[in-house]
Amino acid sequence: MHSSVAPASVVAPARPHRLVFAALGLVAAILVVALAGVLLRGALIPASPFEPNEANGLIRGDQAVTVADENLPAIAGLDAGLRNAMRAATADAAGDGVALLISSGWRSEAYQRWLLGDAIRYYGDEATARRFVATPEASQHVTGDAVDIGPLDAQLWLGEHGAAHGLCQTYANERWHFELATTPGGICPDMRADATS
Repeated sequence: MHSSVAPASVVAPARPHRLVFAALGLVAAILVVALAGVLLRGALIPASPFEPNEANGLIRGDQAVTVADENLPAIAGLDAGLRNAMRAATADAAGDGVALLISSGWRSEAYQRWLLGDAIRYYGDEATARRFVATPEASQHVTGDAVDIGPLDAQLWLGEHGAAHGLCQTYANERWHFELATTPGGICPDMRADATS
């Protein structure tokens, strides 16, 4: 008699292939390492509970703010000499068809600290971030001695004509950042490379 069933010694028990287990293990290990990196980075550079607002000097991106908007803390907190120079420059620029809009003016220490933390998270290290965002102790925005100007045509106009009002671009890597750095009609000092210099 013939049986259609093979002897037990011939039939191997069903088991998954070892290579599949190894591949799944490798994928799981990569995911665990990646997740640990994200969690560790978040622990080293935690998000701040601070939320920027108008009272801290925030100017929203959808606002068209000029030096005349003194009801805003970002403008009211500016040094009086800087505000006066910006008023004169704004009037002259308007004569050339250029609107000098202020995208940032005075900022609270808390807002500046938040901006620096945000830059560290964005760039991945503090040294790079500080090239673009000063510490609260070093920021001219915190003291009310700096404005950031936009759009591009306004930046270029103020870069060319600002010294007539004492306004100078002070950082080579920030064409939008201006300070009252000379007397009206004077010569602007050499630009510093960035916020760390």
